[in-house]
Amino acid sequence: MSGCADAARVLSPYGHGWVVCHAPLSSLRRGAISYDSSDQTALYIRMLGDVRVRSQVGFEPERRGSHPYLGVDFRTLHSRAESAGSIPARRIRRLFSFQRHLLSSRLLRGAPHLNPLHILDEDYCGQAKCMLEKVGSWNFDIFLFDRLTNGNSLVFLTFHLLNQYGLIELFQLDMVKVRRFLVLVQEDYHNQNPYHNAVHAADVTQAMHCYLREPKLAQSLTSFDILLGLLAAATHDLDHPGVNQPFLIKTNHYLAALYRNTSVLENHHWRSAVGLLRETDLFSHLPAEDSLSIERQLGSLILATDISRQNDYLSRFRTHLDENDLCLGHSTHRHFVLQMALKCADICNPCRPWELSKQWSEKVTEEFFHQGDIEKKHKLEISPLCDSEANTIASVQIGFMTYVVEPLFAEWARFSDTRLSQTMLGHLGLNKASWSAMEPEVSGSSEEGESESARATEEPSSRALSQGSQES
Repeated sequence: MSGCADAARVLSPYGHGWVVCHAPLSSLRRGAISYDSSDQTALYIRMLGDVRVRSQVGFEPERRGSHPYLGVDFRTLHSRAESAGSIPARRIRRLFSFQRHLLSSRLLRGAPHLNPLHILDEDYCGQAKCMLEKVGSWNFDIFLFDRLTNGNSLVFLTFHLLNQYGLIELFQLDMVKVRRFLVLVQEDYHNQNPYHNAVHAADVTQAMHCYLREPKLAQSLTSFDILLGLLAAATHDLDHPGVNQPFLIKTNHYLAALYRNTSVLENHHWRSAVGLLRETDLFSHLPAEDSLSIERQLGSLILATDISRQNDYLSRFRTHLDENDLCLGHSTHRHFVLQMALKCADICNPCRPWELSKQWSEKVTEEFFHQGDIEKKHKLEISPLCDSEANTIASVQIGFMTYVVEPLFAEWARFSDTRLSQTMLGHLGLNKASWSAMEPEVSGSSEEGESESARATEEPSSRALSQGSQES
């Protein structure tokens, strides 16, 4: 990047097309989308300065449509006003994260063989440390853990798991790069979003860890598979704007045009993760072929979380189970099981204990209804499940559990018939009954509401829309 104070010029890592960003280098660190003319692939490029991107091939990622809402920064979509004179909590967390990064750098400088646990002595203390000792428990309270870690649950939990599995040592990862990568991942989640934020990513990562420990997977997955699974879980909703794919399409958002209205959010999450991997050089010490393989397979896992493709994956999974032909000795079958595990982790909230499940339901519905309010304000068609006047948390949840969650977890239980699977199905049944009790008229009106939920899952929408309450 040029040292010029007024502009920065960045060459796409694919080697095609310059991206020019005109902005003071003192501006806040932001991201941009680069467009590769050779293979029509979008790539997330990190740079300093405001996002003012123009490609020499003529593509203008920030070209606005006629709709007035497009001028709004998605990062302020769910933000709440700070009290006068107060210091935003996010800024404080960034400062703490930076201080930890400096501490790690100082400790590692000149001490390449330092045990990675030594770095974390000041972070892993008290109740947070005790919680991490039980990170494999299905009752793990990610909300409490996030409070105990001062809003850094994704960084601490993912780093702990990477170390617990021995992946840092096995893949000879630079611990400072790992820490920096995870801090950047956490920062690039929009924590103003009620649901699609870093806490959700940490929750999915913890669920993925639980599935990786299931006997069938633990006995067959390679260390490479585990590394991919954890990274995909941590980054699967990276830079989620807090609105769904149909919203981006109907407002002519540049991401919808960039990805041709297909798996828009999932493609963006994947490319955002690739950008951070390259910015931090996390795998730069590996052969180029291995690094590219990680990026491609990471994309395959994240793209599998597109809820509009739910029936395709579920049908394939059911066929494999019916024919009993899943062979986890084959890399393609292991990768498919990883995809299904990530899909389960992504929408597992209805299978958590009621105290946790209810909180997630309220958060995702708040996000849905906020989108609906925006659509009403700008006289747009209101997306399914986003109209607060026509839906309740209970009706949304009942439809989502019936048409999306139950079919998926029933098949997962066929594949992995363990105590955990039975526990999840048990919680699912109890939670559904609890929501039904809150919706007395559900027996007479649920068919209409549930059919709307079912239609939502069949549309080319983001996970957030079709979940009806649990996620993107």
